[in-house]
Amino acid sequence: MRRIARSLTAFALLAATALQPALACTGIFLTAADGSRVHARTLEFGIDLQSEVLVIPRGLARVGTTPDGKPGMSWTSKYASVGMNAVGKPILVDGLNERGLAVGLFYFPGSAGYMPYTPADAPKTMAAWELGSYILENFATVAEARAGLANVVLPAVVLAEWKFAPEVHFIIHDEAGNSVVVEPLDGRLVIHDAPLGVVTNSPRYDWHMTNLRNYVNFSPLNAAPIQLGPVKLTGFGQGSGMVGLPGDFTPPSRFVRAVAFSQAVLPSLLPTGREAVLQAYHLLNNFDIPKGVAREHEKDAHGNPVADYTLWTSAADLKARRYHVRTYDNSAIRSLDLMAQPLDAKEIRRFPVTGPEVIHPLAR
Repeated sequence: MRRIARSLTAFALLAATALQPALACTGIFLTAADGSRVHARTLEFGIDLQSEVLVIPRGLARVGTTPDGKPGMSWTSKYASVGMNAVGKPILVDGLNERGLAVGLFYFPGSAGYMPYTPADAPKTMAAWELGSYILENFATVAEARAGLANVVLPAVVLAEWKFAPEVHFIIHDEAGNSVVVEPLDGRLVIHDAPLGVVTNSPRYDWHMTNLRNYVNFSPLNAAPIQLGPVKLTGFGQGSGMVGLPGDFTPPSRFVRAVAFSQAVLPSLLPTGREAVLQAYHLLNNFDIPKGVAREHEKDAHGNPVADYTLWTSAADLKARRYHVRTYDNSAIRSLDLMAQPLDAKEIRRFPVTGPEVIHPLAR
């Protein structure tokens, strides 16, 4: 019996670790000289989430999910939106809408404190993974979203595909350049102003902002030589202003790097939204996680290491209403113009992003 119990425990552990949610997502926000704003992010996970680009039309009827299976909040999409989904759901985990509002869902392990729930709350309730689409489909600005979230109950709801309630938080940007991070903390939704437009994962957002004070000496400018008695010390080369920049994949280190890199971008590199998108991809190259370098001690049911890797990287141009994505298997940037889509379509449009890398031969 003990052997059977141990086997069952091991099986449960493998099943859980095989579905470990994304631990290493990184989001940034860039502004171009022409007023374009770009929300860009990576998404990491231990297994392929089978993500697709979805176009959500206006007029789509929605019903939120509750912990007890009762129908949750109901709404009809006011604005069309485009972005990426996960596990086949008709819900966006990242995207933008026709009014230039962008939302990104990020994992928040060990930090989320979801709201209490009673059956009487059902008409105001939805699952955390539904909140991003709710925001995109109902609001045009950060201010509207902030006000609207006061009417939402966000409890812990089990995601059937994973058999647990994912812990997540969100970043919201609008075309005017406003940004907030929304976190379920201690039984309520806490909204933080996010003036730098950067987000990673745990711990809570205000901790990350305080942690930046440990790096006040960092600069994109090379460190000046120093004189120690008769000895003059100079740096070994370019980049000495950021010696000691944390280079690991933990959320605090990625947050610091994302702030350092996004704040160091030369304005001359960002004349329009197109260049801001391309620059965002260059910045997020520094957060790309190859398979195998960030993994658990346990293995999955097939004996393979459970390792996070960068499934896809997206960039949303809030002014052009254009969504861009590249994947782990294909580094070519593909894009979709939301405003060129039938925004009053009767159903959701799906665009697969699968396919291998294509190596093009040089030609004259």
